[in-house]
Order: sequence, then structure tokens, then C-alpha cells
Amino acid sequence: MQDSREKIIRYYKGTEGEATAVKLVDFAGQALKNRKYKLSGFLTPFEQEMANTIANSLGDLKVEFDGGFVGAERQRAAFCHEDFAGTPVFEIAVIKSEWSGEFARLGHRDVLGSVLSLGVERECIGDIIATKEFAKIIVDKKMVDYFVANLKRIGEIGVETSVDELDSIEPKEERVKEIRATVASLRADSIAAAGFGMSRSKMASEIESEKVKLNWQTVKNAAQTIKEGDILSMRGRGRLEVSEIRGQTKKGRIGVLLKRFF
Repeated sequence: MQDSREKIIRYYKGTEGEATAVKLVDFAGQALKNRKYKLSGFLTPFEQEMANTIANSLGDLKVEFDGGFVGAERQRAAFCHEDFAGTPVFEIAVIKSEWSGEFARLGHRDVLGSVLSLGVERECIGDIIATKEFAKIIVDKKMVDYFVANLKRIGEIGVETSVDELDSIEPKEERVKEIRATVASLRADSIAAAGFGMSRSKMASEIESEKVKLNWQTVKNAAQTIKEGDILSMRGRGRLEVSEIRGQTKKGRIGVLLKRFF
């Protein structure tokens, strides 16, 4: 166990996932020790992959995920010992903050910023579904009373926050657009520019501003090489799957098939 733990932490050392890897390894270790299950906070898709890797590496463990509704991006992980015969309880709830849509234009970023300003950790918050007049916020069940009592404003707008039902959230349906393109190279800026419909120089600027992620980690270098199966996401623009790399054209460009999810 100790050797495997150290190998996993070394693997993620220096990446955005280093701190999360340490937490998840500890959670997995607790599940192995108590032979039951241990629940994580809400994880990004990249962190969910980490949880899978950790469970597979340590043995005698499986991992299950739940984000509160079908299609949720941020999900909690339950590390379950193979001897555990029960069903893990994910302790997920939803709150609803309402405002007058006639006077306010609030979005996901406004809601998240106001929730985090209450001094809670990001791992306590799952997906946020924002509309013109309200936001439904998936949260750790232990935090419900705190949010209801304290989330009174989003930005400069007064809101009313109450407990809602998870069953009220519709399964997430995404629109998908296939994009067939040719690119000069498999650089991150080139692929992302083709998929998100902007110039390569503009995309390089967006990457420099840390608005683009590759497999849910911030792209640090516009020249980073992209491979088949990679996922690129851009703040406010959705995500892009590199579905197929088709080889070179007669003019020396590279044909790609991309799937853009909105």
C-alpha cells in the first residue's frame, strides 16, 4: 500500500492534480482500512479519472460516482472496499436561488463566485444550472443549511435561497456538432482554433490567458501536441473531442474529425 501510494503521488507531482491526488489516495486508504467506503468531495472529470486510476492501482477497491443527476460533470467518488456489500450514500442535495430576471442578468460565473465568497471549498459544490431567473446548485448535503441561511446575494442582486428536489433537475442533454477540418499541425492552438471557429493567433492568446484546458488540465503551451481521443475545453465555449486523425492531405495538411459539445 505504501509503495503504491508513493508511486501515485509521484506521478501527479507538479501537476494541477497533485493536491487532489494526495486527498484521494488518503480516502482510498481509509476505505481499505475500514473495509467499507469513503466519500470524496465533488471532482472534475480529470479528478474522476484520477480516482479510477487510484482505485485500480491500490487493489481490493472499486469506485462509484454520482453528481446528483444524469449528465452531471462534477461528481463525488465513493471508494468502496470489495467486501462492502451495501450501497454508498453520496450525500448530495440541491439548493435553488431565485431572483427577478427582469432586472438581473446573472450567469454561472456570478453564482459560483458568490457561493465561494461564503468561504466554502470548491469541492463542496457540484454543477450549477443557471437560468434567467434562478440557479440550481448541487451541494454537499452537510452544507445545505449554511447556504440557505447565508446565500442572500449573487453579485449585487438580492436572492432567495431554498432547498429544492434533485428529481426536479432534468437529465443533461448536449448538442453535438461534427466538424471536419484540415489543420497545419496537431498543435493545441491549431486544433482548438479549427474546433471553436477562430483564428490560430486569437486561440494562442486565449491559451496564454489560461482559458483552454486539455483533458481538464490548463494548457500551458500553445504548441502542445494533441492526439486522438483528447478533450479540449474552453471557458464559455463548450468542449471539443478529437474523434479522429485522418492523416495528411495532398497539400501536406492533416485531416481531423472533431466533435463539439455545446
